[in-house]
Amino acid sequence: MRIISGTYKGRRIQAPKKLPVRPTTDLAKESLFNILNNSYRFSQLAVLDLFTGIGSISFEFASRGCTDITAVDAHFGCVGFVKNTAKEFEFPITTIKSDTYSFLEKNRGSYDIIFADPPYDFEQHQFEKIATLVFQNNLLAKNGLLIIEHSKHTKIDNAPNYSHSRNYGGSVFSFFTAPEE
Repeated sequence: MRIISGTYKGRRIQAPKKLPVRPTTDLAKESLFNILNNSYRFSQLAVLDLFTGIGSISFEFASRGCTDITAVDAHFGCVGFVKNTAKEFEFPITTIKSDTYSFLEKNRGSYDIIFADPPYDFEQHQFEKIATLVFQNNLLAKNGLLIIEHSKHTKIDNAPNYSHSRNYGGSVFSFFTAPEE
């Protein structure tokens, strides 16, 4: 895994091979952050990274100056790897070992960006449940953005507050916005 930009631009981080992850590709990650860079000041964001895996997205936000990052994953090894790497790089990442759905049901935080990268083999209703819980529990701040990464074979444009999608090879980012008040 490589950090694309920021303080640690170009830095490679080697994750243990035994972790059950499918990291976001560099091309897709770079494209996503180009989109976000045009709309947000990273130093002012509160970010929630769901299904964080090896922390690729969290590390990218931290390298770009984000100081409020919460990374959630159910796998003990993934959480440990992200926690140790964040400590090594002095990244402001809070790691939480939890099932994502349980976390979303109980959490009452407010986030500017929520990024979710669940397993691609999830069923459609499992992807849609992420959006449903985020909006039911008002977890997005005003002008906030929910981004769900999924395969090109999954369609989640019927989920609440869907805005648009961007395709990058076999990966798709679906964007959801907080409803206007």
